[in-house]
Amino acid sequence: MKPRAVVFAYHNVGVRCLQVLLARGVDVALVVTHEDSATENIWFGSVAAVAAEHGIPTITPADPKSAELRVAVSRAKPDFIFSFYYRHMLPVDLLAIAARGAYNLHGSLLPKYRGRVPTNWAVLNGETETGATLHEMAAKPDAGAIIAQTPVPILPDDTAAQVFDKVTVAAEQTLWRVLPALIKGEAPHLPNDLAHGSYFGGRKPEDGRIDWSQPAQQVYNLIRAVAPPYPGAFTDIGAERFIVARARLAGPGAPNLAQATVSLADLPPGVHVSDNAFLGVCGDGRAVAISELRHQRDGDQPVVTPSQFVQLIHSSRHS
Repeated sequence: MKPRAVVFAYHNVGVRCLQVLLARGVDVALVVTHEDSATENIWFGSVAAVAAEHGIPTITPADPKSAELRVAVSRAKPDFIFSFYYRHMLPVDLLAIAARGAYNLHGSLLPKYRGRVPTNWAVLNGETETGATLHEMAAKPDAGAIIAQTPVPILPDDTAAQVFDKVTVAAEQTLWRVLPALIKGEAPHLPNDLAHGSYFGGRKPEDGRIDWSQPAQQVYNLIRAVAPPYPGAFTDIGAERFIVARARLAGPGAPNLAQATVSLADLPPGVHVSDNAFLGVCGDGRAVAISELRHQRDGDQPVVTPSQFVQLIHSSRHS
C-alpha cells in the first residue's frame, strides 16, 4: 500500500521535491501552497501547476493555524506531512496528524543557518559551503532531528540565486536518497545540536543598502547575496537610487584599475566613473568593478551607462 502524504510546498524546491515524492510512488493526497503575490517577482516554478498536472487537490490557506486547514489535513489521513519551502511554521497539533511523522526540507546544513532565507545569509556572510537538510519538524524552527544532508560549494563569485539553484538540486538529491528508508521506518534520526548552530531572521529590501565605508569584500558579499532576481544592493546619490546588479571584486590587475587615470586613494567611498567604467570604492581602499548598474525610478530599473550615470548625477545635484 502506498504511503499517503500531505505536502506543504512553494518555490523551486517545492516543485522538485513534490516531483520526487510522486516519482517514488508516494500518494500525495493534498498540496498546500501559497497564492502568488502581485507585488513579488515570481521567478520560480509553480507548485500549484505541478499539482494540477497530476490531479492533486490544492488549497492556499492564509492562516496555517486555521480550523479549516486542520480539517482538510485530517480528512487526507496522511502517513507523512512534508514541508518544502512553505513560508509558514506549522503548529505542533497539525504536525501530529501525520501518523508516521512530519518532515521539512531546509536550505542549509543544519544546525547552521536555521531560520529565514538561509542561502542569502550564507552568501552575505562569506561562507564557502551550504546545502540542504531533511529534518523532523518540531515546535521550534528547523530544530528537529536530522534525517539527511547534502552539501554544495559556494564559489567566490556565486550570487545567491546561483547558490539557490545548487541547493534546489541538493534538496532533490537528499529527498530522493533517503525517502525509501524513511518510508520503511529505517531512516536515521540524528541530533540537531542547536548550541553549535546559528539562527537568522528574514531580510527586507532596505537591508540591501550599501555602506561603502565597509571593506570591499563585505560590500561584494552583499551585492552577491541580494543580486537579481532578489531586490538588489542599492546606493542613493542625491535623489537618485541605483541598483548594483552585477559586479566583481576588483584586483590590482583588473583592466579598469590597471588603466585608471585616477588612484583609488584619491576617491572617496562610493560609485565613481573611471575610463568609462564603474568603480565602487570601499572603505579599505579596494574597489568592486560594477558591470551592471540600474537606475531605479517609477517602478522601473533601466540599465545605465557610465555617461548616463554622470548626466543623472549632474542633473540631480543641480535640480
